[in-house]
Amino acid sequence: MTIKIGNAPCSWGVEFANDPRNPAWRDVLRENAEAGYKGIELGPVGFMPEDPALLADTLAEHDLTLIGGVVFRAFHDPAQFDDVLDGAARTCKALKAHGAEHLVLIDSISPRRAPTAGRVAEAEQMDTAEWTAFRDRIAQVARIGTEEYGLTVGIHAHAAGFMDFEPELERLLDEVDERLLKICFDTGHHSYAGFDPVAFMERHIDRISYMHFKDIDPVVKADVIATGTGFYDACGKGIFCNLGDGDVDFSRVRQILLESGFDGWCTVEQDCDPTLPDTDPVGDARTNRAYLQSIGFH
Repeated sequence: MTIKIGNAPCSWGVEFANDPRNPAWRDVLRENAEAGYKGIELGPVGFMPEDPALLADTLAEHDLTLIGGVVFRAFHDPAQFDDVLDGAARTCKALKAHGAEHLVLIDSISPRRAPTAGRVAEAEQMDTAEWTAFRDRIAQVARIGTEEYGLTVGIHAHAAGFMDFEPELERLLDEVDERLLKICFDTGHHSYAGFDPVAFMERHIDRISYMHFKDIDPVVKADVIATGTGFYDACGKGIFCNLGDGDVDFSRVRQILLESGFDGWCTVEQDCDPTLPDTDPVGDARTNRAYLQSIGFH
């Protein structure tokens, strides 16, 4: 049994492949390795080269394993499903080319949900027909990843999308075959949504195939909930803090993983805004790695 620690391009502010603020992909790989990580996620498909040889050479240069990739697109919007399928196919091909294992599905931020991030009682809910179609789109992409590409597919709850709050996540898990869809569990988004990540892990550890490590500043969280701050503004206020500085009990998270015999990757994700003057992705990556080592993650 081995727990391995990786990082992801979103910790360098990379959320969308064509964002002109993105750092150079080679710099992200180099800095990730220099900060002490042995693995990295793909990031949004198109950020790193889709030419397998080019990316393989650079991964090897820095002794990095490609862990997985995320399809962060609008599963909630039927008009954008072709875009979802395009992102999924390209991501699957890239993962398969480099021997990566994890395909992560995230419903992207919806204008209908962004204003109520973290506030389950106020959030708009889908009606039965809309939910059924939404669920079936997720299941269709999960089936593609699992059956066509041999990947392990995990659903990832994310603030301000329609797969955000614990009841939605558990409903989806009840309705989609476990052989097709497992959980990529993000500790920070679960806390942001107003639920206890440790309690969820204790109930569902058998279905968790992959972990995203993220922490939440409790002071910022309380403020954005009390003031009705939307998701993007909450990010700008620093709701995603360094690991160990927030309200997630990572020592207990580690214990649950060990007790369950978890074998695989846990990826640090500290979403940041690269335009803010105090943003220091490399410093944060080093700090997060040192913190995880201090509590027994090696």
